[in-house]
Amino acid sequence: MIRVFLVDDHELVRTGIRRILEQTGDIVVVGEAADGDAALKVVKNANPHVVLMDISMPGGMGGIEATRRLVRLMPGVKVVALTVMDEDPFPLRLREVGAVGYLTKGCPANEMIDAVRAVMRGQPYVDLALARKHMLADWQGMGATPFAELSSREMQVALMILDGRRTQEISGTLSLSPKTVSTYRQRIYEKLDVKTDVELTRLAYRFGLIHDQE
Repeated sequence: MIRVFLVDDHELVRTGIRRILEQTGDIVVVGEAADGDAALKVVKNANPHVVLMDISMPGGMGGIEATRRLVRLMPGVKVVALTVMDEDPFPLRLREVGAVGYLTKGCPANEMIDAVRAVMRGQPYVDLALARKHMLADWQGMGATPFAELSSREMQVALMILDGRRTQEISGTLSLSPKTVSTYRQRIYEKLDVKTDVELTRLAYRFGLIHDQE
């Protein structure tokens, strides 16, 4: 069972997230807090695996500083930032202070569930709609990345391949035919000059899109 702690200043938001997560059967919410100060006082006793951290909380300690302190307090915890912001420098700043995931509050419910499961497996997770922008920001001024050649849909499929999803699963999730998924896979291979999923994974490691599990 994946243990999740929620930090958000809106009780209604926390209630909604709790309902989304707990309907999965493999995720349980073990605690909540309305701001960073309150979270740091009680989170250790809750012993969560994952913390969903609102970044834009008015008053008191902000989400970025709370993330920094939380990661120091509980080095093994996985922090996923949940925010209305979708522009840099937030993704980079959050990674710098130790967050391993970044979601906007407008993301689909199933993507939030995917993010919790992914970070629990040791994989970083960025909102699919922001992944391409996030990666390009990481490499700004450091030379072009071949992933910039992918369309938004191709990037979405590539991320799912890198997450170990099979063609049939990608097909069901994205409401595409298996043949269409295979076509996207071939286009990705051609644009990135790779021939297999293994080569795709190596390229993703090289350009910082994914990281080794600890």
